Amino acid sequence: MAINIKAENISKIYRLGEIGTGTLSHDLERWFKVNVLGKEDPFLQIGVTNHTSSKDDANFVYSLRDINFEINQGDTVGIIGKNGAGKSTLLKILSRVTSPTKGKININGRVASLLEVGTGFHPELTGRENIYLNGAILGMKKKEITRKLEEIIDFSGVEKYIDTPVKRYSSGMYVRLAFAVAANLESEILIVDEVLAVGDAEFQKKCLGKMGEISKGDGRTILFVSHNMNSIQNLCKTGMLITNGMITSTGRINDVINNYTFTSSEHLSSHFNVKVKDQQKELEIVEGMVIDTNNIPCQYFDISNSIYLQIKILCREIPVNFFGYITIKNMYGEIIIESDTNDFTPNALSNIQLGYNNYILKINPYTLAHGEYIVDLCLAAEFGPKPYFDNAGEILKFYVSDSNTKRGNNRISRTSSLIEWQKI
Repeated sequence: MAINIKAENISKIYRLGEIGTGTLSHDLERWFKVNVLGKEDPFLQIGVTNHTSSKDDANFVYSLRDINFEINQGDTVGIIGKNGAGKSTLLKILSRVTSPTKGKININGRVASLLEVGTGFHPELTGRENIYLNGAILGMKKKEITRKLEEIIDFSGVEKYIDTPVKRYSSGMYVRLAFAVAANLESEILIVDEVLAVGDAEFQKKCLGKMGEISKGDGRTILFVSHNMNSIQNLCKTGMLITNGMITSTGRINDVINNYTFTSSEHLSSHFNVKVKDQQKELEIVEGMVIDTNNIPCQYFDISNSIYLQIKILCREIPVNFFGYITIKNMYGEIIIESDTNDFTPNALSNIQLGYNNYILKINPYTLAHGEYIVDLCLAAEFGPKPYFDNAGEILKFYVSDSNTKRGNNRISRTSSLIEWQKI
Protein backbone atom coordinates (compact mmCIF):
# COMPACT_ATOMS: atom_id res chain seq x y z
CA MET A 1 0.00 0.00 0.00
CA ALA A 2 1.26 3.45 -0.94
CA ILE A 3 2.61 5.67 1.81
CA ASN A 4 0.90 9.08 1.88
CA ILE A 5 2.85 10.65 4.75
CA LYS A 6 6.26 9.83 6.18
CA ALA A 7 7.83 11.76 9.05
CA GLU A 8 11.49 11.30 9.90
CA ASN A 9 12.96 12.66 13.14
CA ILE A 10 10.66 15.68 13.23
CA SER A 11 11.40 18.20 15.98
CA LYS A 12 10.00 21.68 16.50
CA ILE A 13 11.61 24.02 18.99
CA TYR A 14 10.34 27.38 20.16
CA ARG A 15 11.93 30.15 22.16
CA LEU A 16 9.62 31.29 24.94
CA GLY A 17 8.47 34.86 24.61
CA GLU A 18 10.11 35.35 21.22
CA ILE A 19 9.21 35.08 17.55
CA GLY A 20 11.15 32.27 15.90
CA THR A 21 14.24 31.40 17.92
CA GLY A 22 15.11 34.93 18.95
CA THR A 23 17.58 37.48 17.58
CA LEU A 24 19.27 37.79 14.18
CA SER A 25 22.59 36.80 15.80
CA HIS A 26 21.00 33.54 17.02
CA ASP A 27 19.66 32.80 13.54
CA LEU A 28 23.07 33.49 11.95
CA GLU A 29 24.78 31.31 14.54
CA ARG A 30 22.37 28.48 13.82
CA TRP A 31 22.81 28.83 10.04
CA PHE A 32 26.63 28.89 10.25
CA LYS A 33 26.95 25.86 12.53
CA VAL A 34 24.40 23.76 10.66
CA ASN A 35 25.13 24.69 7.03
CA VAL A 36 28.83 25.60 7.11
CA LEU A 37 30.32 23.54 9.93
CA GLY A 38 27.88 20.65 9.54
CA LYS A 39 27.20 20.53 13.29
CA GLU A 40 23.90 20.01 15.10
CA ASP A 41 21.66 23.00 15.75
CA PRO A 42 23.00 24.45 19.06
CA PHE A 43 19.51 25.36 20.23
CA LEU A 44 18.30 21.79 19.93
CA GLN A 45 20.86 20.78 22.52
CA ILE A 46 19.44 23.11 25.16
CA GLY A 47 15.76 22.63 24.43
CA VAL A 48 13.77 20.88 27.14
CA THR A 49 10.64 18.78 26.99
CA ASN A 50 7.44 20.81 26.81
CA HIS A 51 5.81 20.27 30.22
CA THR A 52 3.19 23.03 30.09
CA SER A 53 2.40 22.87 33.82
CA SER A 54 6.00 22.98 35.11
CA LYS A 55 8.30 25.95 35.58
CA ASP A 56 12.02 26.01 34.84
CA ASP A 57 14.72 28.35 33.60
CA ALA A 58 14.88 27.04 30.01
CA ASN A 59 14.23 29.57 27.24
CA PHE A 60 13.80 26.92 24.54
CA VAL A 61 11.24 24.12 24.55
CA TYR A 62 10.43 21.27 22.23
CA SER A 63 6.88 21.41 20.98
CA LEU A 64 7.70 18.18 19.11
CA ARG A 65 10.69 15.91 19.61
CA ASP A 66 11.99 13.12 17.35
CA ILE A 67 8.65 12.26 15.75
CA ASN A 68 8.68 9.29 13.35
CA PHE A 69 5.68 7.67 11.65
CA GLU A 70 4.25 6.44 8.37
CA ILE A 71 0.63 6.79 7.24
CA ASN A 72 -0.67 4.76 4.32
CA GLN A 73 -3.21 5.81 1.73
CA GLY A 74 -6.76 5.44 3.01
CA ASP A 75 -5.79 5.37 6.71
CA THR A 76 -7.97 7.19 9.21
CA VAL A 77 -5.70 8.22 12.08
CA GLY A 78 -6.87 9.75 15.34
CA ILE A 79 -4.28 11.98 17.05
CA ILE A 80 -4.96 12.42 20.74
CA GLY A 81 -3.24 13.96 23.74
CA LYS A 82 -3.63 16.63 26.37
CA ASN A 83 -3.77 20.35 25.60
CA GLY A 84 -0.27 21.56 24.74
CA ALA A 85 1.00 18.08 23.86
CA GLY A 86 1.99 19.15 20.32
CA LYS A 87 -0.93 17.86 18.24
CA SER A 88 -1.71 21.14 16.49
CA THR A 89 1.98 21.84 15.88
CA LEU A 90 2.31 18.50 14.11
CA LEU A 91 -0.70 19.22 11.92
CA LYS A 92 0.64 22.68 11.05
CA ILE A 93 3.90 21.09 9.93
CA LEU A 94 1.98 18.54 7.84
CA SER A 95 -0.10 21.36 6.34
CA ARG A 96 3.09 23.37 5.62
CA VAL A 97 1.88 26.27 7.76
CA THR A 98 5.18 26.04 9.64
CA SER A 99 8.37 24.10 9.04
CA PRO A 100 10.11 21.68 11.40
CA THR A 101 13.26 22.78 13.18
CA LYS A 102 14.77 19.39 12.44
CA GLY A 103 13.83 16.39 10.32
CA LYS A 104 11.76 16.08 7.17
CA ILE A 105 8.23 15.29 6.03
CA ASN A 106 7.42 13.48 2.78
CA ILE A 107 3.81 13.94 1.61
CA ASN A 108 2.41 12.21 -1.43
CA GLY A 109 -0.69 14.11 -2.54
CA ARG A 110 -2.57 17.34 -2.01
CA VAL A 111 -3.49 18.31 1.54
CA ALA A 112 -6.78 19.91 2.61
CA SER A 113 -6.57 21.13 6.18
CA LEU A 114 -9.05 22.57 8.64
CA LEU A 115 -6.89 23.83 11.49
CA GLU A 116 -8.74 26.82 12.92
CA VAL A 117 -12.09 28.51 12.43
CA GLY A 118 -11.83 30.72 9.36
CA THR A 119 -8.46 29.43 8.15
CA GLY A 120 -8.02 30.33 4.48
CA PHE A 121 -11.08 32.62 4.40
CA HIS A 122 -11.10 36.35 3.70
CA PRO A 123 -13.69 38.11 5.91
CA GLU A 124 -14.63 40.70 3.27
CA LEU A 125 -15.42 38.09 0.60
CA THR A 126 -18.73 36.25 0.35
CA GLY A 127 -19.11 32.59 1.13
CA ARG A 128 -19.22 31.76 -2.59
CA GLU A 129 -16.05 33.77 -3.29
CA ASN A 130 -14.29 32.14 -0.36
CA ILE A 131 -15.07 28.69 -1.74
CA TYR A 132 -13.07 29.61 -4.85
CA LEU A 133 -10.33 31.27 -2.78
CA ASN A 134 -10.03 28.35 -0.38
CA GLY A 135 -10.11 25.84 -3.22
CA ALA A 136 -7.32 27.70 -5.03
CA ILE A 137 -5.23 27.69 -1.84
CA LEU A 138 -5.72 23.92 -1.70
CA GLY A 139 -4.40 23.63 -5.25
CA MET A 140 -7.71 23.10 -7.08
CA LYS A 141 -8.47 24.44 -10.55
CA LYS A 142 -11.42 26.77 -11.12
CA LYS A 143 -13.27 24.18 -13.26
CA GLU A 144 -12.88 21.60 -10.50
CA ILE A 145 -14.26 24.00 -7.90
CA THR A 146 -17.19 25.01 -10.13
CA ARG A 147 -18.08 21.36 -10.69
CA LYS A 148 -18.25 20.81 -6.93
CA LEU A 149 -19.79 24.20 -6.02
CA GLU A 150 -23.43 23.19 -5.56
CA GLU A 151 -22.43 20.08 -3.62
CA ILE A 152 -20.30 22.19 -1.28
CA ILE A 153 -23.04 24.77 -0.70
CA ASP A 154 -25.66 22.08 -0.09
CA PHE A 155 -23.46 20.22 2.41
CA SER A 156 -22.57 23.39 4.33
CA GLY A 157 -26.22 24.26 5.04
CA VAL A 158 -25.54 28.01 4.69
CA GLU A 159 -27.08 28.43 1.22
CA LYS A 160 -29.19 31.38 2.38
CA TYR A 161 -26.04 33.31 3.32
CA ILE A 162 -23.69 32.12 0.58
CA ASP A 163 -23.53 35.58 -1.06
CA THR A 164 -23.03 37.37 2.28
CA PRO A 165 -19.52 38.38 3.46
CA VAL A 166 -18.25 35.73 5.85
CA LYS A 167 -17.32 38.37 8.43
CA ARG A 168 -21.02 38.28 9.31
CA TYR A 169 -21.01 34.50 9.81
CA SER A 170 -21.08 32.89 13.22
CA SER A 171 -18.17 30.59 14.15
CA GLY A 172 -20.43 27.60 13.52
CA MET A 173 -21.28 28.84 10.00
CA TYR A 174 -17.57 29.40 9.34
CA VAL A 175 -16.84 25.79 10.24
CA ARG A 176 -19.75 24.46 8.18
CA LEU A 177 -18.52 26.18 5.04
CA ALA A 178 -14.82 25.50 5.66
CA PHE A 179 -15.42 21.78 6.25
CA ALA A 180 -17.66 21.53 3.22
CA VAL A 181 -14.86 22.96 1.06
CA ALA A 182 -12.13 20.77 2.55
CA ALA A 183 -14.19 17.56 2.42
CA ASN A 184 -15.73 17.93 -1.04
CA LEU A 185 -12.75 19.13 -3.06
CA GLU A 186 -10.55 16.35 -4.36
CA SER A 187 -7.47 16.35 -2.15
CA GLU A 188 -5.73 13.12 -1.22
CA ILE A 189 -5.21 14.00 2.46
CA LEU A 190 -7.70 15.65 4.84
CA ILE A 191 -6.49 17.12 8.15
CA VAL A 192 -9.07 18.20 10.75
CA ASP A 193 -7.97 19.77 14.04
CA GLU A 194 -10.71 19.94 16.70
CA VAL A 195 -12.70 22.67 14.94
CA LEU A 196 -15.77 20.45 14.54
CA ALA A 197 -16.43 20.99 18.24
CA VAL A 198 -17.66 24.48 17.30
CA GLY A 199 -20.49 23.03 15.21
CA ASP A 200 -23.76 21.70 16.56
CA ALA A 201 -24.35 18.00 17.25
CA GLU A 202 -26.22 17.44 13.98
CA PHE A 203 -23.42 18.92 11.89
CA GLN A 204 -20.73 17.01 13.81
CA LYS A 205 -22.54 13.77 13.02
CA LYS A 206 -22.84 14.81 9.38
CA CYS A 207 -19.10 15.60 9.21
CA LEU A 208 -18.08 12.30 10.78
CA GLY A 209 -20.28 10.48 8.29
CA LYS A 210 -18.72 12.41 5.42
CA MET A 211 -15.19 11.66 6.60
CA GLY A 212 -16.01 7.97 6.92
CA GLU A 213 -17.50 8.01 3.44
CA ILE A 214 -14.53 9.68 1.74
CA SER A 215 -12.07 7.44 3.57
CA LYS A 216 -13.77 4.19 2.57
CA GLY A 217 -15.14 5.22 -0.82
CA ASP A 218 -12.44 7.54 -2.16
CA GLY A 219 -9.47 6.06 -0.33
CA ARG A 220 -8.46 9.42 1.09
CA THR A 221 -6.20 9.67 4.11
CA ILE A 222 -7.66 11.43 7.18
CA LEU A 223 -5.85 12.81 10.23
CA PHE A 224 -8.32 13.78 12.92
CA VAL A 225 -7.58 15.57 16.20
CA SER A 226 -10.35 15.70 18.80
CA HIS A 227 -10.89 15.48 22.54
CA ASN A 228 -14.15 13.64 21.88
CA MET A 229 -13.03 10.04 22.27
CA ASN A 230 -16.33 8.68 20.94
CA SER A 231 -15.87 10.57 17.66
CA ILE A 232 -12.26 9.39 17.40
CA GLN A 233 -13.31 5.80 18.13
CA ASN A 234 -16.16 5.81 15.61
CA LEU A 235 -14.14 7.31 12.75
CA CYS A 236 -10.55 6.14 13.15
CA LYS A 237 -9.03 2.69 12.87
CA THR A 238 -5.57 3.61 14.15
CA GLY A 239 -4.36 6.19 16.62
CA MET A 240 -1.35 8.17 17.75
CA LEU A 241 -0.90 9.43 21.32
CA ILE A 242 1.33 12.49 21.76
CA THR A 243 2.63 13.30 25.24
CA ASN A 244 4.85 16.33 25.88
CA GLY A 245 5.80 16.51 22.20
CA MET A 246 6.67 12.84 21.78
CA ILE A 247 4.73 9.90 20.39
CA THR A 248 4.13 7.54 23.31
CA SER A 249 1.63 5.12 21.78
CA THR A 250 0.54 4.02 18.30
CA GLY A 251 -1.63 1.18 17.02
CA ARG A 252 -5.29 0.23 17.13
CA ILE A 253 -7.43 3.17 18.15
CA ASN A 254 -9.00 1.42 21.15
CA ASP A 255 -5.56 0.53 22.55
CA VAL A 256 -4.30 4.10 22.11
CA ILE A 257 -7.41 5.56 23.77
CA ASN A 258 -7.00 3.16 26.69
CA ASN A 259 -3.36 4.26 27.11
CA TYR A 260 -4.42 7.91 27.03
CA THR A 261 -7.22 7.59 29.55
CA PHE A 262 -5.05 5.51 31.87
CA THR A 263 -2.23 8.08 31.94
CA SER A 264 -4.75 10.94 32.30
CA SER A 265 -6.27 9.45 35.45
CA GLU A 266 -3.38 7.43 36.89
CA HIS A 267 -2.96 10.00 39.70
CA LEU A 268 -6.44 9.14 40.96
CA SER A 269 -7.35 6.27 43.29
CA SER A 270 -10.29 5.05 45.34
CA HIS A 271 -9.28 7.27 48.27
CA PHE A 272 -8.02 10.81 48.75
CA ASN A 273 -7.17 12.86 51.80
CA VAL A 274 -6.52 16.61 51.87
CA LYS A 275 -4.33 18.29 54.44
CA VAL A 276 -6.33 21.19 55.86
CA LYS A 277 -4.49 24.37 54.91
CA ASP A 278 -6.92 27.27 54.80
CA GLN A 279 -8.35 27.85 58.26
CA GLN A 280 -10.49 30.69 56.87
CA LYS A 281 -12.60 28.52 54.58
CA GLU A 282 -16.15 28.08 55.84
CA LEU A 283 -16.48 24.65 54.19
CA GLU A 284 -13.86 22.24 52.92
CA ILE A 285 -13.84 18.79 51.31
CA VAL A 286 -11.14 16.96 53.26
CA GLU A 287 -11.61 13.30 52.35
CA GLY A 288 -13.25 11.04 49.80
CA MET A 289 -13.44 7.29 49.51
CA VAL A 290 -15.05 4.59 47.35
CA ILE A 291 -16.29 1.77 49.59
CA ASP A 292 -18.24 -1.46 49.28
CA THR A 293 -21.23 -2.70 51.27
CA ASN A 294 -18.89 -3.66 54.15
CA ASN A 295 -17.46 -0.12 54.42
CA ILE A 296 -14.13 -1.32 53.05
CA PRO A 297 -12.25 0.91 50.57
CA CYS A 298 -12.54 -0.68 47.15
CA GLN A 299 -11.73 0.25 43.56
CA TYR A 300 -13.16 -2.74 41.64
CA PHE A 301 -16.88 -3.58 41.62
CA ASP A 302 -19.13 -6.03 39.87
CA ILE A 303 -22.05 -4.51 38.00
CA SER A 304 -24.47 -6.29 40.36
CA ASN A 305 -23.02 -4.59 43.47
CA SER A 306 -23.89 -1.28 45.06
CA ILE A 307 -21.14 1.34 45.04
CA TYR A 308 -20.75 3.87 47.85
CA LEU A 309 -18.93 7.21 47.66
CA GLN A 310 -18.12 8.57 51.13
CA ILE A 311 -17.33 12.28 51.40
CA LYS A 312 -16.05 14.07 54.52
CA ILE A 313 -16.69 17.83 54.78
CA LEU A 314 -15.25 20.16 57.40
CA CYS A 315 -17.70 22.91 58.39
CA ARG A 316 -16.43 26.00 60.24
CA GLU A 317 -19.58 28.11 59.78
CA ILE A 318 -23.18 26.96 59.26
CA PRO A 319 -24.38 28.06 55.82
CA VAL A 320 -27.81 29.49 55.05
CA ASN A 321 -28.16 27.29 51.98
CA PHE A 322 -25.87 24.40 51.08
CA PHE A 323 -25.82 21.82 48.32
CA GLY A 324 -23.38 19.49 46.60
CA TYR A 325 -22.97 18.60 42.94
CA ILE A 326 -21.31 15.41 41.81
CA THR A 327 -20.66 14.01 38.35
CA ILE A 328 -19.50 10.55 37.38
CA LYS A 329 -17.68 10.40 34.04
CA ASN A 330 -16.65 7.47 31.90
CA MET A 331 -13.14 6.93 30.52
CA TYR A 332 -13.90 9.26 27.59
CA GLY A 333 -14.77 12.18 29.87
CA GLU A 334 -18.52 11.95 29.14
CA ILE A 335 -20.88 12.56 32.06
CA ILE A 336 -22.83 9.38 32.82
CA ILE A 337 -24.44 10.44 36.11
CA GLU A 338 -24.86 13.88 37.62
CA SER A 339 -26.45 14.45 41.00
CA ASP A 340 -27.41 17.68 42.72
CA THR A 341 -28.48 17.26 46.34
CA ASN A 342 -31.26 19.77 45.67
CA ASP A 343 -32.83 17.01 43.55
CA PHE A 344 -33.67 15.21 46.79
CA THR A 345 -36.27 16.05 49.43
CA PRO A 346 -35.02 16.90 51.93
CA ASN A 347 -31.64 18.08 50.69
CA ALA A 348 -29.15 15.59 52.15
CA LEU A 349 -26.70 18.38 53.02
CA SER A 350 -29.21 20.72 54.66
CA ASN A 351 -28.49 19.36 58.15
CA ILE A 352 -24.74 20.04 58.16
CA GLN A 353 -23.21 20.77 61.57
CA LEU A 354 -20.02 22.42 62.80
CA GLY A 355 -16.99 20.14 62.59
CA TYR A 356 -16.57 17.06 60.42
CA ASN A 357 -19.58 15.73 58.52
CA ASN A 358 -19.70 12.42 56.61
CA TYR A 359 -22.00 11.84 53.65
CA ILE A 360 -22.67 8.79 51.53
CA LEU A 361 -23.74 8.67 47.89
CA LYS A 362 -25.04 5.23 46.96
CA ILE A 363 -24.98 4.07 43.32
CA ASN A 364 -27.47 1.26 42.91
CA PRO A 365 -26.66 -2.03 41.11
CA TYR A 366 -26.84 -2.16 37.30
CA THR A 367 -26.59 1.64 37.07
CA LEU A 368 -23.16 1.73 35.43
CA ALA A 369 -21.90 -0.36 32.53
CA HIS A 370 -18.54 -2.10 32.37
CA GLY A 371 -15.68 0.43 32.42
CA GLU A 372 -13.60 2.97 34.30
CA TYR A 373 -15.28 5.91 36.10
CA ILE A 374 -14.05 9.17 37.58
CA VAL A 375 -15.82 11.18 40.28
CA ASP A 376 -15.91 14.99 40.13
CA LEU A 377 -17.27 16.87 43.17
CA CYS A 378 -18.01 20.46 44.09
CA LEU A 379 -19.85 22.30 46.88
CA ALA A 380 -21.89 25.50 46.82
CA ALA A 381 -23.36 27.46 49.70
CA GLU A 382 -24.58 30.84 50.91
CA PHE A 383 -23.43 32.59 54.08
CA GLY A 384 -25.91 35.44 54.19
CA PRO A 385 -25.16 37.59 51.11
CA LYS A 386 -21.78 35.90 50.61
CA PRO A 387 -21.70 33.04 48.05
CA TYR A 388 -19.31 30.13 48.46
CA PHE A 389 -17.98 27.63 45.95
CA ASP A 390 -15.44 24.83 46.43
CA ASN A 391 -14.57 22.69 43.43
CA ALA A 392 -12.58 19.64 44.44
CA GLY A 393 -12.46 18.52 40.79
CA GLU A 394 -11.69 14.94 39.81
CA ILE A 395 -10.99 13.19 43.08
CA LEU A 396 -11.80 9.48 42.83
CA LYS A 397 -11.58 6.60 40.37
CA PHE A 398 -13.18 3.15 40.33
CA TYR A 399 -13.90 0.30 37.92
CA VAL A 400 -17.02 -1.70 37.11
CA SER A 401 -16.76 -5.13 35.48
CA ASP A 402 -19.35 -7.43 33.93
CA SER A 403 -19.17 -10.37 31.56
CA ASN A 404 -22.20 -9.00 29.70
CA THR A 405 -21.19 -5.46 28.77
CA LYS A 406 -24.52 -4.74 27.07
CA ARG A 407 -26.16 -4.24 30.45
CA GLY A 408 -25.99 -1.01 32.37
CA ASN A 409 -26.90 2.57 31.65
CA ASN A 410 -24.53 4.51 29.40
CA ARG A 411 -26.55 7.71 29.22
CA ILE A 412 -26.63 10.73 31.44
CA SER A 413 -28.97 10.16 34.38
CA ARG A 414 -30.59 12.37 37.00
CA THR A 415 -33.15 9.96 38.44
CA SER A 416 -33.23 9.32 42.18
CA SER A 417 -33.86 5.61 41.57
CA LEU A 418 -30.23 5.20 40.50
CA ILE A 419 -28.51 7.13 43.28
CA GLU A 420 -29.16 8.02 46.90
CA TRP A 421 -27.63 10.67 49.21
CA GLN A 422 -27.57 10.30 52.98
CA LYS A 423 -25.75 11.72 56.02
CA ILE A 424 -24.01 9.30 58.38
